[in-house]
Amino acid sequence: MNNSSLYFMGGLYILAGLAHFWKPSAYLKIMPSYLPYHLELVYLSGALEVLFGILLLLPQTQQIGAWGIIAVLLGVFPANINMLVKNKSKKLSWIIGLWARLPTQGLLVYWAWMFT
Repeated sequence: MNNSSLYFMGGLYILAGLAHFWKPSAYLKIMPSYLPYHLELVYLSGALEVLFGILLLLPQTQQIGAWGIIAVLLGVFPANINMLVKNKSKKLSWIIGLWARLPTQGLLVYWAWMFT
């Protein structure tokens, strides 16, 4: 993998992580009910995405950042499943998007793994 892919990924996770602070309500909606401290977990996952995104950009911490991103992706996977299970939309495009999100998580894990 080349550096432009790495920098793109780092920037993507930094922006995605900041979105947890700009619009936490969007993430609160998909939190599984069995988890406690929903707002705190939204902020924690956002902070970790920002942190690991930054670590991806630095050659000396790239591997730590990549492993951290993998951990975050695995950690938020239940929220993606919860979003699909609790979906109330009848729009086919939305339903397809929710189903497509699950294997996309696997591709994102693989992309990060390429930098471990």
